[in-house]
Amino acid sequence: LHSARLVLWSVDFAEIAELQHAGNWAAAGAVLVDAGRRLRAAGAEALVLCTNTMHKLADELAAVDLPLLHIADATAAAVLATPCRRPALLATRFTMEQDFYLERLRERGLRPLVPDETGRTLVHDIIYQELCRGIVRPESKAAYLAEIECLRGSGADGVILGCTEIGMLIGQDDLDLPVFDTTRLHAEAAMDFALGARP
Repeated sequence: LHSARLVLWSVDFAEIAELQHAGNWAAAGAVLVDAGRRLRAAGAEALVLCTNTMHKLADELAAVDLPLLHIADATAAAVLATPCRRPALLATRFTMEQDFYLERLRERGLRPLVPDETGRTLVHDIIYQELCRGIVRPESKAAYLAEIECLRGSGADGVILGCTEIGMLIGQDDLDLPVFDTTRLHAEAAMDFALGARP
């Protein structure tokens, strides 16, 4: 009969996506800091930012004065618990191309691989044009699986689903490589924190 004691702030993703693509990260950060402060005022003891890409603004969230349970830390811990050290990272273009996420994985001893330019465009466009809109197409699944095969050929020994929507499209049942679903891993880290296993 138990359920989680939590406070939730849901932002309008259309507003955030517009700011992301305009490169206006300062405004996006202001939205998140405002939300974080409201959550703290409501009694939150930690922040769980339920997105990979917006962890680009993790440092800005220090202004909220609450611990941030970082999604890349939860992911790295799960990967490091396996023999995998060169995971393929599928994510938005921001997450695949900028250092805020990749470097955090590298600092923990991982050597993530990302698709080439064409592959990054394909992965990114499917996220924003389909998955964020609730559209799941078999052609897109096949395209993601083909991209993973290319990365396997370059040495990938696992797959990080580095966008919270990708689990709608592919999962462990589709692959014989270890799959690390950041959405699930982050939720489990939050549960561990709530139950007292502080990071």
